[in-house]
Amino acid sequence: MSRKVSRRAVLAGTAAAVAVSRFPSPAVAQAEPFRLGLLTVKTGPLAQGGIQMEQGVLTFLKERNYTMGGRKIDFISADTGGNPAGTKTKAQELVERDKVDVILGPLAAFELYAISDYVKEQKMPTLSLAAADNLTQRQPNPFLLRASATSSQAMHPMGHYAATELKLKRIACISEDFAFGYEQMGGFQAAFQQDGGCVVSKLWPPLVTPDYTPYVAQIADCDGVCQGFAGSNPIRFMKQYSAAGLKYPVVAGETGGDDALLKSYGEEAIGLVSCCPYTLDLPIDANQRFVDAMVKNYDTVPGQYAALLYVNCQVVDAALKTLNGDASDKDKLMTALRGVSLTETPRGPLKFDHLGNIVGTFYIRRIGTEGAKYGLKLWNKTIKTYDNVSQFWTWPEQEFLAHPVYSRDYPPLTKC
Repeated sequence: MSRKVSRRAVLAGTAAAVAVSRFPSPAVAQAEPFRLGLLTVKTGPLAQGGIQMEQGVLTFLKERNYTMGGRKIDFISADTGGNPAGTKTKAQELVERDKVDVILGPLAAFELYAISDYVKEQKMPTLSLAAADNLTQRQPNPFLLRASATSSQAMHPMGHYAATELKLKRIACISEDFAFGYEQMGGFQAAFQQDGGCVVSKLWPPLVTPDYTPYVAQIADCDGVCQGFAGSNPIRFMKQYSAAGLKYPVVAGETGGDDALLKSYGEEAIGLVSCCPYTLDLPIDANQRFVDAMVKNYDTVPGQYAALLYVNCQVVDAALKTLNGDASDKDKLMTALRGVSLTETPRGPLKFDHLGNIVGTFYIRRIGTEGAKYGLKLWNKTIKTYDNVSQFWTWPEQEFLAHPVYSRDYPPLTKC
């Protein structure tokens, strides 16, 4: 049963306990509202990102007085619990009970894989944060659009940078034992090895791992580490990695160095180099307005989870405008969504490829103290920018798609 949540509860984060939350829009003299559903995670180790997802959507809606493309918005937020079964149930509720017009989310790759067939059957336009590679590659879903990145998309430039500019030769990889982790590490390995590096080991702790010490103890015979942890797990890993006395430089993808984690990181994170489709320090007006709104509304700086959901809202808004607010034909709505090209977003310019995945800018950042703002002691400083990054990196599309999706065992380890 849906329940109303007060603004005070949302700002305090107490809405995290609510499975499905409705956020009524202000009164606007219009006809039937456009129903916007969100699949997010408010409990468990992924909750840190999931709560920011909701904050990103609400920041956009508040800025636009709860309208998109001239339509009043009825926003429904659903907590999936961060598991496939819960995600499928909440997706069904949003579609069949709440009659949403578009779904934003979910967060995790394994959640998106779990609902992809259902989304396709229901012809439900879905703008996903979840990075499940294959759903815009070998098994494309015509009702899926991704304005964030595939799991491997940030790791391709990170692997290239680690080999060519950090001059690392032998990397040990470690990430959670699920689809996002496999695809991240696969992407890093493929690009790193393409440029002469070698991955010596891949370690897979479960998503809920209270102590990484047994895994950290296995890191050896390398000159660097690539970690792909998500949610709040990067904080615990980096603290335990430092406590073990390891000094190898650490690189990460979009989640391991997320800007929203800066307030919780300590000295153990200094020097961490990451690649992300969003960066807090991007000096453009669109990003500054967004950051200021997040600080004002929630007294927190945004990371990629909030920023990329805000961007998803921009995409929906732009598509509705081209349709004069008419979302009744789902095929036409998907065509409009896929045709969106934006120049003014918090992550910079973006467009979509023919499979529904983002082509955009990715940022290499290093954590340090220089330039820290908003009361933070640490800061991600951009040190290199990669423009127009596609999900296929530098490989020809057909060559890339001829290989299996990155998995736990692919690419296989080879002797260095």
